Amino acid sequence: MRILLISTYELGRQPFGLASPAAWLRAEGHQVTQVDVSRMMLPAVRETDLVAFFLPMHTATRIALPLIEKIRATSQAHLCAYGLYAALNQELLRRAGVESIIGGEFEQPLVDLCRRLSGPAENGSAENGSAENPGLTSLARQQFQVPDRTGLPPLAQYTRLVIHGERRLAGYTEASRGCKHLCRHCPVVPVYQGAFRIVQREIVLEDIRRQVAGGARHITFGDPDFFNGPGHAIPIIEALHQQWPFLTYDVTIKIEHLVRHRALLPKLRTTGCLFITSAVESLEDAVLDKLAKGHTRRDFLVALGLVKEAGLLLSPTFIPFTPWTTLESYRSFLRELSELALSAQVAPVQLAIRLLIPEGSLLLELPEIRSRLEEFDPRALSYRWRSEDPAVDKLQRRLEQLIPREERRQRTREEIFQSVSHVAGTGSVSCDQPRAARVTIPYLTEPWYC
Repeated sequence: MRILLISTYELGRQPFGLASPAAWLRAEGHQVTQVDVSRMMLPAVRETDLVAFFLPMHTATRIALPLIEKIRATSQAHLCAYGLYAALNQELLRRAGVESIIGGEFEQPLVDLCRRLSGPAENGSAENGSAENPGLTSLARQQFQVPDRTGLPPLAQYTRLVIHGERRLAGYTEASRGCKHLCRHCPVVPVYQGAFRIVQREIVLEDIRRQVAGGARHITFGDPDFFNGPGHAIPIIEALHQQWPFLTYDVTIKIEHLVRHRALLPKLRTTGCLFITSAVESLEDAVLDKLAKGHTRRDFLVALGLVKEAGLLLSPTFIPFTPWTTLESYRSFLRELSELALSAQVAPVQLAIRLLIPEGSLLLELPEIRSRLEEFDPRALSYRWRSEDPAVDKLQRRLEQLIPREERRQRTREEIFQSVSHVAGTGSVSCDQPRAARVTIPYLTEPWYC
């Protein structure tokens, strides 16, 4: 079969979600073309048998929808969507013309779908993904193959790590998928429902080796939580450091795991970890409880101290605009970030994030959420909601415009933080770190996180 795998957006990374299934499909003898439309032109699809869109997140799905409609109107190819947001938006995708939808672990189901489409029915199984069963979510354990990145743009065209004024080529891999936890707002939860799946160690290390050969000097581990399985994660980073001692990396870890596994933090530092991303979401205990985050404000402060003590950097992400946000709580949020010396460690976009409530979200279980919801917005892929105070929504919209504009002007994070504080009405805030310390803070050049 002639197969076109399409990624629309993956945080500026070379898409693992194309390279991994490409290896499986090529091993089956299929002709596979990988296209990352964030970096490449979409080719003609008239001679293609299967077009499969990788939809791992909200932004990727919004960008994909008009492309799906365009291809549906000009091609007879079978259309498939796979990834977290494919599973969350099945009805919308079906209306757009997508015939097969795969959530969860997608490599084997894609292989099975191709067998079904290219041969007699006995070659495949409807329960493994087909036109007759377009809503498959597979949590089956898989024996992975080494991702095949052939045909994708080189790493030089993707996000880079900035540290000490140097820009390093950054690669990306995954050591696990899913998550053991059930945070109400997380898009992983409705699909994996507490399940956690690993990518075999030798596969992860070979994927890293090939990216290092392509110039990578830093690796992002895209696992939803690197410490869901410390017994799997720690041997990987030990082997990474032994083989490539010059290589740095970053990981994502929950606050509660940073506290629980504090003894492992020095190991991260000695094996090359530069920073840890953690979805803190809020500094208010009441909001954290509604989101079922599994940590408190105090836990966050403890984790912040533990990470600093280990010689690491914590890069927290937030959802500062929720149905419970007030003008004063937002101003308090900004003041606390400054007091905690975090204004340079928080990507500016995090200061304007608004809570998304997609189809299937566990937030829909909360009566107080259901009572405030408006209609589902297919363009935003979220249920609409309004703050009790219209001034809060107005502020969020203003910041959503201000921050990208300031970034285009190449303002520093501290300067943008000052602008946000001024617009929010907190006035000018004092500089929370000496300049010598601020310039050493590592970050990736494309910080979007949704």
